[in-house]
Amino acid sequence: MKLSTGWWMVILAILIMGLFACSRGRSGIRFIQAGFLLADIAAGDSRSTDGDSRPDLESRRIVYQREGRQRRATLYRPTGKARAGLVLLPGVADLGGDDPRLVAFAKSLARVDFAVVVPELAGLRQLRVSSTDVQEVIDAFAWLVTRQDLAPAGRAGLAAFSYAAGPAMLAAMDEAIRDQVGFVFAVGGYHDLRRVLTFFTTGYFIHNGRQQFLSPHDYGKWAFVAGNLDRIQDRNDRRLLETLARRLWRDPAAATDDLVPSLGSEGRSLWAFVTNRDPDRASALLTALPSAIQQELTVLNLAEYDLTELRAPLILIHGYEDPMIPFTESISLARAVSDRQARLYLVHGLVHVDVEPTLPDRWRLWQAMRDLLAARDGDLRF
Repeated sequence: MKLSTGWWMVILAILIMGLFACSRGRSGIRFIQAGFLLADIAAGDSRSTDGDSRPDLESRRIVYQREGRQRRATLYRPTGKARAGLVLLPGVADLGGDDPRLVAFAKSLARVDFAVVVPELAGLRQLRVSSTDVQEVIDAFAWLVTRQDLAPAGRAGLAAFSYAAGPAMLAAMDEAIRDQVGFVFAVGGYHDLRRVLTFFTTGYFIHNGRQQFLSPHDYGKWAFVAGNLDRIQDRNDRRLLETLARRLWRDPAAATDDLVPSLGSEGRSLWAFVTNRDPDRASALLTALPSAIQQELTVLNLAEYDLTELRAPLILIHGYEDPMIPFTESISLARAVSDRQARLYLVHGLVHVDVEPTLPDRWRLWQAMRDLLAARDGDLRF
């Protein structure tokens, strides 16, 4: 593994604390294992480039059926006995479940005895989060908990990155599986989609009653355009918006005057929203978006739901410097669920889903991994 000096210090701390593990029983062993898990996650996909070919896990494509619906996924599992199952959802990326960071994370979890199912959500590859994703997540989880070899005694949970936290939460609250979901784990998730959209177009968000600014990553707004093209009825608008998004993604300073005047009413409304920089105008511009886009936003907006219906414990991690979704969204999400049901870890050095925290924040992430392993063992208590 290619790790920084700071991460080797973490590993040394693990070894030192290993001397005291026996006196703490299973919780002590789990605490040490959490440190190794965190170091493994920090190594990312460097194992493949370092020639690490230890037979400590298996991965393969699978096809399964759920109420007549055929689904596809990738399964990562330990070569030994799995201790719990996990449905893992990637963020919005054209590689979907094949994103190297997601694959590396799934393998790290399999090394600590999770059986990880990454469903093939076609919409995410098209940079689109859709309400149809929720049913696919439900199907994946419902299939997983029937497999005793993957989810012993039905012990299983859901994990999601970024915008996939929405479908994960909605699936976890669905009556078809809500009593079976053992836990939900989310990194860089959201609560109010409208606030998130305001942030990644303007860079402004509210924290402790005060407006703050953080330069957002352009990926968010152009992914939003690309993901909503099929909700624009006018074919010419779809073509022009796709060209504009691709052009500005490659070069944010590229000229647009040759195309923008040709946009119709739908295209102009979407263009006006994503190019707006004034947070005071964002709400009105959101309201002016095409109805098909507004409908999807409403369905996926967790702020529209009573989240006290969530019965599973919720583990949240968010980076203060996240340029896609502000950390305040995870604060809001934690507050929206039932009392003492959520645990939130806010850290520096976690830029959306890329990990390089400072030493104090490594400790917080270590604690989050300990919670995840406690959930694996059915021992998570807040």
